[in-house]
Amino acid sequence: MTDSDIAVRRKAPAAERNRDAILAVLARVLPERGVVLEIASGTGQHAVHCARALPGIDWQPSDPDAGSRASIEAWRVHEGLANLKTPLATDVRAADWGVKSAAAIVCVNMIHIAPWDAAEALFDGAGRLIAAGGVLYLYGPYKRDGAHTAPSNEAFDAQLRATDPRWGVRDMEAVDALGRGAGFVLEEVVPMPANNFSLVFRKGATV
Repeated sequence: MTDSDIAVRRKAPAAERNRDAILAVLARVLPERGVVLEIASGTGQHAVHCARALPGIDWQPSDPDAGSRASIEAWRVHEGLANLKTPLATDVRAADWGVKSAAAIVCVNMIHIAPWDAAEALFDGAGRLIAAGGVLYLYGPYKRDGAHTAPSNEAFDAQLRATDPRWGVRDMEAVDALGRGAGFVLEEVVPMPANNFSLVFRKGATV
């Protein structure tokens, strides 16, 4: 794939807007070395941005969608970053994610655009792959104590549920409960631009 394949390299405006804010948190909480598995990498913009800024990390993107993987691969080839790996066809609900372990897992804007069992599978898989002390990072909109944090999130939630009743903005407390069930502690809740949050989970010594 060459630079002539520019049409394959998808661009999401939201990814352009939020990438620096997300990177600021990741640069602080991710390990300096090791494999970081990104789940549901989408266009690949975050993978490129993070791999470029964090050269000590081997960034492993993944996505179950073939078109998204083509976009990620086109970005990878275009940027020529040695620490950005070929995307995996990972579906969190599958038993095999294509890697045997990860120092950390990053998942941006997935669990509200997927059935709840995808969130359950994400934590279950992260619990298997991440060793004690490792990080699972989630980004997106959340309800708190059952209430939306902004009118725009409430409207977004209604739009998601109209598209697929299994989708929707999740309760942060329910996500925290999934984390605890998989052996993670919700170490940080970081308010982000546009009424989103970064959730930083850390794996405990025992499950």
